[in-house]
Amino acid sequence: MISASLKSVSQALGTLLVLGLLGAAPAQAQRKGRTSAANSDGSLAATSAPAPRAARLQPLFGGLTAAQATQIIGEAQLKAIAASFASPAEASSFFATKGFEYLSENKPDTATYRFNLAWLLDPKNADAYRGLGIVASTQPSPDAAIGLLTTGLALAPTNTLLLSDLGTSYLIRYGQTKKKKDLTAGLDLLQRATTLAPNNANAWHELARGYFYQEKYVEAWAAVHKGQALSPSSLDFGLVSDLLAKQPDPQGTFK
Repeated sequence: MISASLKSVSQALGTLLVLGLLGAAPAQAQRKGRTSAANSDGSLAATSAPAPRAARLQPLFGGLTAAQATQIIGEAQLKAIAASFASPAEASSFFATKGFEYLSENKPDTATYRFNLAWLLDPKNADAYRGLGIVASTQPSPDAAIGLLTTGLALAPTNTLLLSDLGTSYLIRYGQTKKKKDLTAGLDLLQRATTLAPNNANAWHELARGYFYQEKYVEAWAAVHKGQALSPSSLDFGLVSDLLAKQPDPQGTFK
């Protein structure tokens, strides 16, 4: 992720004030609607449907144009945010970085809002699309995630995290569709990711899954061991179990 820093103490103070204004918005956003209740005869009472999620809590503001999204944030407030940094691009990098921090803290709504701000401040910030793609990956279908990550990769073709995330998303879709083109796309992206960043343990494990789908078990085991050597905690035990059912571990590590 891009590391963003303010140019001066006064800018830093300005940013803290901006964050103070922004911080409450996502945290206070809640779905409205009554909870289920029982009628006097014991049957469930009718409940109102949940209200739609606020646009700022949806990737790319739920598909709004930049102009429409600016109206939601407020043009004056958006300008004030940008003014606290050396440039809109630096502000965008800052909020993308904050977005990933909130994701790591399991605060997806707050993260989404920050990634949306990052996109609005700089539509060419690949990290904003990657963050929103990760948010969208929680949906039952990986289509939205694939779309966002593809846009991000077009802006940063050698970003190995985007390559890995997008490759993984294609493999997830292959698991649903069994379409060979999804498997081919996923493998290509993950091979590129591991070539450019051989220390990306997660990419190696996902590549192993792709080889497993191709029934290339020797290659799958080799990829598993490369990933394990880099990060034992990232080991996919489900994949190891699947592989053991097809072929013993050539190194004898897993039995």
